[in-house]
Amino acid sequence: MTAQAGAEPVARLSGTISLVLIAAVADNGVIGCDNRLPWRLPSDLRHFRGVTMGKPVVMGRKTFQSLFKPLAGRTTIVVTRAREFSAPGIIVAHDLEAALAAARGDALRRGADAIMVAGGGDIYAQAMPYADRLLITRVHARPPGDATFPAVDAGTWREVAREDHMAERPDAPAFSRIAYERADRIRA
Repeated sequence: MTAQAGAEPVARLSGTISLVLIAAVADNGVIGCDNRLPWRLPSDLRHFRGVTMGKPVVMGRKTFQSLFKPLAGRTTIVVTRAREFSAPGIIVAHDLEAALAAARGDALRRGADAIMVAGGGDIYAQAMPYADRLLITRVHARPPGDATFPAVDAGTWREVAREDHMAERPDAPAFSRIAYERADRIRA
């Protein structure tokens, strides 16, 4: 999807449906390694489920394949350039614009207030210019990885909430849940 002057992104056609990027991101920006999370945070997986339940969730093909199945209670929309790709229980879109159009229709049918974008790195980068909110679990670790989240520009995004959490197990990192909103949409 490319932004053009005067063009309104699909996700902003209705003021009641927000486009939200949700991700767990290490301090070094890593979100994955070999198509897997480089940490195990069960409470964050429960948080992800709770926040996304009942909403359309847009993700890339590799992210979907790491899950092995559609997300229960949510419409799973998979973005892929592979024309032959299909899987039971999902909607396939061949670009982000088509995925957001399908997600918007689903959100309207469900009465959902948000479209959730759940990765991977390329999908996050494409969706970031159109996002209204970011829900980031900042994992306080610096693991190696091959997938990263785009930089959160302080001029564009303002932190509006933060919850700090201690490590859940001795071998797990501490983390913080941070909510961001676009700076130009925050009311003083």
